[in-house]
Amino acid sequence: MSITSTALTHEELQRAARDHLWMHFTRMGGYRDAEVPIIVRGDGCYLEDSKGKRYLDALAGLFSVNIGYGFGEEIGQAALEQMRELPFYTNWSYAHPRAIELAQTVADLAPGDLNRVFFVSGGSEAVESAWKLARQYYLARGEKRVPSADETRHDQRVGLPPPHRYKAIARQVAYHGTTFGALSINGIPSLRAPFEPLVPEVRHVSNTNRYHRPVEETEEEFTRFLLAELEQTIEAMGPETVCLVHMEPVQNAGGAFTPPAGYWQGVRALCDRYDILLSADEVITGFGRVGAWFGSERYDIRPDIVCCAKGLSSSYASIGAVIATDRVMEPFMADTTMYAHGITFGGHPVMSAIALKNIEIMKRERIVEGVREHEDAFRATLEQLLDLPIVGDVRGVGFFYALELVKDKETRETFTDEECESLLRGFLSGALFDRGLICRADDRGDPVIQISPPLVARQAEFDEMVGILGDVLAEAGQRVKRGS
Repeated sequence: MSITSTALTHEELQRAARDHLWMHFTRMGGYRDAEVPIIVRGDGCYLEDSKGKRYLDALAGLFSVNIGYGFGEEIGQAALEQMRELPFYTNWSYAHPRAIELAQTVADLAPGDLNRVFFVSGGSEAVESAWKLARQYYLARGEKRVPSADETRHDQRVGLPPPHRYKAIARQVAYHGTTFGALSINGIPSLRAPFEPLVPEVRHVSNTNRYHRPVEETEEEFTRFLLAELEQTIEAMGPETVCLVHMEPVQNAGGAFTPPAGYWQGVRALCDRYDILLSADEVITGFGRVGAWFGSERYDIRPDIVCCAKGLSSSYASIGAVIATDRVMEPFMADTTMYAHGITFGGHPVMSAIALKNIEIMKRERIVEGVREHEDAFRATLEQLLDLPIVGDVRGVGFFYALELVKDKETRETFTDEECESLLRGFLSGALFDRGLICRADDRGDPVIQISPPLVARQAEFDEMVGILGDVLAEAGQRVKRGS
């Protein structure tokens, strides 16, 4: 494990963190008197804090450190060499070798004719860019609709753009980022509410959570229900106004919802029928998380657009991308047409060099193949937790899983908001961390424990995760039984 140093002592770091650092999605008031967890180094699947305590990272940072924490020196060398050669230049009307090489590498890995790569700084920017691309695509293609007088008056009154394809469809409880456009696509009401009104107009359809569906419903019936609802939503919005259907291959928020048989083929068919672009949010599922370079490949999604980030660099760099098909790119190849969007750091040379080195390591170490080889063992180990009364469901694929927690296993009764607050934040999050396991207790839907380790994890790490989870969840179950 490499040693890092800081000029500040543990106590000085704590004081500076409490006084100056504003942490993301964090109840800052909780750290007025409590210690801030300060992670100082990592190796493989493990992290160490400023007091020397070691943790198994069962969340891979944020579903993103795919190669684990052990390649910093090799990737750092690639970054150093790029710094010496060209520390920065923009992709605004210019190119540089690393962005070109990375675009070609990503296009080669992406399925189908996803051949054009637009670089951004992260996942929210990728989603934002995808919606903007879809909106402009139809204009660039020359599509224009003459509005009625009533439409014109209504749109002017509420500040809507002139009638064209600008609307999007996403799924309930799905997380797609936090910038204004991405947040509008986001399907988590509690994240949207503080910032409304948002960008018009997005509607949210049912996600693919089967656990609380009728027990007698078949998988085929569930698929038919989901596709019928999606088509009804398209019709209700006005097909001629919808530019984008945006969904994850496996939905993260709510707890690793996998698609039922025939679902993605049906979504693709509906998008074709109504001439709507299909966007796959692969910010998490891209680059090996579900046992393929892209989830779109594993589930035969055939999207028009893919959003990726996290695993593109294993989070060793701040970089993301929108990958578009030749069909989506074609209208922008006209002499006077351009995609009216850009980001200063998109395709940054150092970030691109890091992403290239990450992909080189993934290929050399057979990271993606390793996920497919070990996913059954990972699932079987996690399923041991189904013996606990509080664990109702284990679901996911690859190295991307969730445990759903229930009050009553027979009826699948879930917890109230107050019970979730007490169970997840009042006990589970702290207890797991104290035992040396980093994962996520989440209730942006029904309460779940999300487990998504670095893709280098193997049986020893699987056993350690389940050992800690088993002990802590058994205690949580007792607390629920006692009503405490």
